[in-house]
Amino acid sequence: MSVQDLIKQFQFEKVLAGNPQTKSIVLLGKIDNQDAIINIEKSHFIIPDHDFKLTDLVNDAEIINQNDVYYWSNALLKQTLEQSPAAKLNIIHPATETHIKKYSTQKLHYIIETPEMYQKYVVPYIETMKGSRIKWVYNILFEGKESETFIHHDKDPESGFVLLPDMKWDTLNMESLYLCAIVNRKDISSVRDLTKSDISFLKHLRSTILSIIEQKYPLKKDQVRIFIHYQPSYYHFHLHIVNVSHPGLGDGIAIGKAILLDDVIENIELVGDYYQRRNIGYLLGENHGLWQIEGYRNTAS
Repeated sequence: MSVQDLIKQFQFEKVLAGNPQTKSIVLLGKIDNQDAIINIEKSHFIIPDHDFKLTDLVNDAEIINQNDVYYWSNALLKQTLEQSPAAKLNIIHPATETHIKKYSTQKLHYIIETPEMYQKYVVPYIETMKGSRIKWVYNILFEGKESETFIHHDKDPESGFVLLPDMKWDTLNMESLYLCAIVNRKDISSVRDLTKSDISFLKHLRSTILSIIEQKYPLKKDQVRIFIHYQPSYYHFHLHIVNVSHPGLGDGIAIGKAILLDDVIENIELVGDYYQRRNIGYLLGENHGLWQIEGYRNTAS
């Protein structure tokens, strides 16, 4: 079924979330009597070249108000799907209850997770989030799904990984470049599993990714940041790679979510079992599966 067909069949039910900063909205509805999530985000402007004329971008404008040298107006923009799309639209269908909770507005809590909490509550939870729940990851790594979008694919079972555009990137604007590296190894669920024995593996990932970035895109190594999420959105080790100038990452790059890869490497160089021994602070929404576990919730609060 094509994207156009999915859009035509979408039956709106409610708004899950809206963000005025990122100019995005998340809608819940039905497609074929199954839950579906539509995420629409207005595209970032493509930086014009030296021959640019404002009329190339603005189709029409209507004055709202004017005071001295200041003018406010509403405007219609000229758009093309290839060069200047109006928005990026993502569809999840069929959407699970986990998807719906993830994309809904929710109250956040600051958690200080001890190693004891991790072993007692998080490890069993992680096991429930594997198998069929991350089948889509294995489809990418081992079945060639989305291979037409691969930027890099190393099939080595120990050091290999797939590098591909994250669904948050429109693949057009370099300022909002957002890539994801998913490793072939299945033994790392999150940063908690990393030890001194993984240092060479992590350094290989870092150097290879940065080299690919410089070859493929007009960016230098110091214009890119690589980070890990904790808690991650899925429990198979992966890295986020973004332009340091990315304007709309929200809490995806915030303290309490993102940990820089450089910091991870240095921490386990200093203390080999650093992430097994330390408390980790992070933000967690009330819709997250961990928050639904009474023992975890009571310990955290």
